Amino acid sequence: MNMTCESKNFNDYLLELNEVDYSNPIICTLVNELFNPLQTEIEKAKAAYEFVRDEISHTWDIQSKRVTCHASDVLTFKEGICYAKSNLLAALLRSQGIPTGFCYQRLMLFDTPDKGYCIHALNAVFFHSLNRWIRLDSRGNKTGINAQFSLDHERLAFHTQQELDEVDYPLIYVRPHPKTMSILKEHTDAIEMYKHHLPEKI
Repeated sequence: MNMTCESKNFNDYLLELNEVDYSNPIICTLVNELFNPLQTEIEKAKAAYEFVRDEISHTWDIQSKRVTCHASDVLTFKEGICYAKSNLLAALLRSQGIPTGFCYQRLMLFDTPDKGYCIHALNAVFFHSLNRWIRLDSRGNKTGINAQFSLDHERLAFHTQQELDEVDYPLIYVRPHPKTMSILKEHTDAIEMYKHHLPEKI
């Protein structure tokens, strides 16, 4: 898919944000554990991606009611939905000077259109050594979902079915989309939020 950057300035994709709080001490501790100066940007991205994918539970998968948002909270509680997990991955990579943005898909919430739609979040990462953006989805794998770190072709958690009105949005955002962040900040029961309140379109 041809992607479009919201900003032409790579530095915008390195910004520390309220939700992408990579100076937080708990994030800094993990950064020191995951990364070392000898690693390439690709090695760092793979380590960060696999940590968020595998070590941070998707809230729906574990049927937890906890709502997390800021990267530091996601790491503290080791859980979050895709909006939150993408904040943590962005924090880890931006802390290393690796430009990271936010991408979205419109997907069926469950398995059929009549059950509604939701916006799904993932990240786009710019690799200077490859001179291109690559999308990575750290949602977390389970039966039927097998996302991987892949530089050759996308191996995302979900592939959109346009005939069922699903959408791959091409824009790479500098900041998490306000619709996704407001949902996290307005709710305290993640299961209720996931079933009934996720935004259906950007």
